[in-house]
Amino acid sequence: MRSSSLVVLTCVALTLSACAGGQARRGPPTKVINRVLATAPGAAQPSVIVKTEIAYFKAAQAQGQYSAGVEFGTPEAVLHGRNGPVPFATLAQALPNPDKATEWGPRTVVMSCDGALALSQGRFRDADGLVGNYVTAWLRQKDNTYKWSYDVAGRDNPQPPPRPEFEDGDIVVTAISSIRGLVATCPQSGLGVPPPPPMAIGEDGKSQAQLSSDGTLRWQWEHRADGTKYVKAEYFYEGAWETAIEESLESPS
Repeated sequence: MRSSSLVVLTCVALTLSACAGGQARRGPPTKVINRVLATAPGAAQPSVIVKTEIAYFKAAQAQGQYSAGVEFGTPEAVLHGRNGPVPFATLAQALPNPDKATEWGPRTVVMSCDGALALSQGRFRDADGLVGNYVTAWLRQKDNTYKWSYDVAGRDNPQPPPRPEFEDGDIVVTAISSIRGLVATCPQSGLGVPPPPPMAIGEDGKSQAQLSSDGTLRWQWEHRADGTKYVKAEYFYEGAWETAIEESLESPS
């Protein structure tokens, strides 16, 4: 979650909008959602993560950001804040829902070959109108739905210039937002997946890594000494390990 105190919720995000008649449409356009790797092989379908993020976003607007975070998160879900990851359930019980929920939308989704593990990276706009990036980890549940298990966000520094204001009657043309869907290569029958490259390990309790059960996706978080929240996701693709997501995010001062 993401908020002005950076106790904001998992999907923090920017308003991916298309304007028509002066009205802003929240979230990625339907055409974008439907075409996000709808033909991805096997159980790994990035479009399912996109649709889950949109459902989460709508729930946050309707019932409150923290309430929606509990509904869409695992019981063990953690939010990576200024002092490191904290249990989200504890946080949600201690704080009231903000008056205005963060807006967000994914730009990249990467999934393991078997679809059991996924990460999304995107943009958010918080209640103060400040924008930034977020990363969320998703775990497939027994009923084949997905719940988030880790979330981190950070505001842009410096912030981009404000968007120009348009008057009623102006004709506004905006670019259609695209979402990058990445699916790890499934290992050939009888052949294993080579291990991912070595990675630096942070101080005890300040970093953690997870490898998908099929060995095709690895991600890690690290809380660095200067307060930077670092996240990296790598996936196995056509015989080599590739970086899909890498973010170094600041906490507000």
